[in-house]
Amino acid sequence: MTKICFLIAVATLLFGVSRTHVYAQTGQPAPRNVEVTTTDVPDVSGLSQLRFITDNDYPPFNYLDESGNLVGFNVELAKAICAELKVRCSVQALIWERMITAIENDAADAIIASLAITRTNRRKVTFSRQYYQTPARFVTRKKDTFKTMTPETLSGKRIGVVKNTSHEAYLKAFFTSATIKSFSNPDTARQALMSGQIDAVFDDGVSLMFWLNGIASNQCCKYAGGPFTESKFFGEGVGIAVRKNNTQLLEIINYGLDQVQKSGKYQELFMRFFPMSFY
Repeated sequence: MTKICFLIAVATLLFGVSRTHVYAQTGQPAPRNVEVTTTDVPDVSGLSQLRFITDNDYPPFNYLDESGNLVGFNVELAKAICAELKVRCSVQALIWERMITAIENDAADAIIASLAITRTNRRKVTFSRQYYQTPARFVTRKKDTFKTMTPETLSGKRIGVVKNTSHEAYLKAFFTSATIKSFSNPDTARQALMSGQIDAVFDDGVSLMFWLNGIASNQCCKYAGGPFTESKFFGEGVGIAVRKNNTQLLEIINYGLDQVQKSGKYQELFMRFFPMSFY
């Protein structure tokens, strides 16, 4: 991928994609116009420190390194936001089940742990704007030459997917002429692709990225077509969560996110933690 295409992909990751035709494919997704959500510098005079919480077992987003230090994309993004706001930063690990209670009880200010923006979660917290979205992707064997991945081009083809997932629901809704093969877990679907039992796998773009770059894939396969980001099936992305209706802190965090993106720091972090673009 050229540098320009990579930066386009990063911008799309940060600001999201909206499709009129949810299965339309291009070589790279077209970026939306970048719109700063907060035009004025917020008042941070009363904020001496931003206390972020995350978990420690979701690499490369948040995890413990060999020395036991909390690191990852989310951790570094939190620090970058604090740097832009010129406030002290704290990023602590907490078990997943206690995070929302922590911000409700003022034990922390914000959750930066790849928490999905969903209707259920919106009832409990208030979200910043989306800071990344995980698309669905197709993967095929390298020797196969699919130029696009549409219902028409995959008519009659065998597509592997994990059963009882949003990815399976999406295929059943739009790829009705394909032969959908449902598997109990991602590993068995990927093995079926490697052995030639199916023609493609449809799954979460991030997990596929690490599989493609890992030992288990034996360099067999590649992304095919572009990303699928239909929010009805794949969600509204991931945001930073604050206590319900804490609009003042929300404004500050959204401003910080905007400044991190404008400075180029977001792109730098993305390239550091991800071996390839999952867009």
